[in-house]
Amino acid sequence: MTILVPLLFLLSGYAAGRLHFALLRRNTELYLQGGAVARAVGMQLTRLAFIALVLVVAAYFGAASLVACAVGIMLARLVVLRRAVREEKYTGGGIKE
Repeated sequence: MTILVPLLFLLSGYAAGRLHFALLRRNTELYLQGGAVARAVGMQLTRLAFIALVLVVAAYFGAASLVACAVGIMLARLVVLRRAVREEKYTGGGIKE
């Protein structure tokens, strides 16, 4: 049972990280398009508050859970970045208009 809680936070960190980095991509597109700056700022604040909340909840369950959650977020980052590089190779990169 002891290993189950950090494992749960590893998976929840991965899921939260995937959401965080997907929203980061969308947020960057909003900033670069220039029209909806208020919406982009609101989305950024929400995204950061969400990831902070996930990490605070993990910390409440102990150091192992916090580290597992952070590792899950970093794994999600790795997956998202690899996918972005792969997409850039095939599409030539850039912002879609």
